[in-house]
Amino acid sequence: MKALVLEDIKKCVVKEVPDPTIDDDGVLVHVKANGVCRSDWHFWVGDMSAPTPIMGHEFSGIVEEVGKNVRNFKKGDRVIIPFSGSDGTCPHCLKGNSHLCDSFLVPGLAYSGGYGEYVAVPRGEFNTIHIPEEVSFRDAAALGCRFMTAFHGINDRVKVQTGEWVAVYGCGGVGLSAINIATAMGANVIGVDINDENLQLAKQMGAIYTINSKNTNPVEAVKDLTNGGADVSVDALGITETCINAIHSLAKSGRHLQIGVTTKKEAGFISLPVDHMVMNEIQFVTTLGMPAHRFNAMLPLVAQGRLTPGKMVNREISLSEVNSIFEGMSNFTNTGTFVVTKYE
Repeated sequence: MKALVLEDIKKCVVKEVPDPTIDDDGVLVHVKANGVCRSDWHFWVGDMSAPTPIMGHEFSGIVEEVGKNVRNFKKGDRVIIPFSGSDGTCPHCLKGNSHLCDSFLVPGLAYSGGYGEYVAVPRGEFNTIHIPEEVSFRDAAALGCRFMTAFHGINDRVKVQTGEWVAVYGCGGVGLSAINIATAMGANVIGVDINDENLQLAKQMGAIYTINSKNTNPVEAVKDLTNGGADVSVDALGITETCINAIHSLAKSGRHLQIGVTTKKEAGFISLPVDHMVMNEIQFVTTLGMPAHRFNAMLPLVAQGRLTPGKMVNREISLSEVNSIFEGMSNFTNTGTFVVTKYE
């Protein structure tokens, strides 16, 4: 099969590699679409080491083969693979928190991922989800890790309510997802970014106000728009500036949702304004992936058109174009998201 192989820092090459094989518990998926995620970029630039040279954790496709122990899937089924994979047996899985599984079977990390034409998904019963006919492969891939992580964060972690103000810092893939989901929940959403084209897309995804933080103090602007501060802030980027500004944009008793992970510059650490947070009872909440069972709540909303992940897809691309998308991520010049649908 053809695959995009990470050979070195900032070097991915399209090449022929052996087709994957499955065991008795596995599901072999013919990949139809795979999202290009900023998490992949972190591996590409060397912020984190990649355990497997074939990345890609935002993919959908058609079941090609199943192991003899797999009961709920068959050849020809349309499926999506959860980013936060699990073995279904650890204490977290048994409590319904499969996204926190001790095995953490993430495609593109624990096993070769969706930048290859075929993926052998381990523990297929736990790590494969049927998708409705109304949801295209492209839109399913756009759900990827960014949309499902935002869905879990907005709905389950900070529990956004109708009428609340939500300020989203960073209008890339996960930020646009958060905007779309919070809007669908009835919130008033403000998008903050340095790219005017991203801000236009934020409005298409539901933001009622946008702020270009290169030209305007975003904290002051959010507080003016919300008459004192947002109920919820989201850092969808993971750099010091967006995290701290998001926290300072909150009203008293506000909830901050941290989705973005840090770059090599922060190396996993950001100094927080703890005294300010204590004096104002600010909550700092994190989110990672989504329990597999929550797809039952999310996918019908996509099928009904209430959630629209496809709107943030800028373009369908080939494997050979992924390097240039990563370059754009480095320079913050990309608008929207990109989905691989051509394996060449």
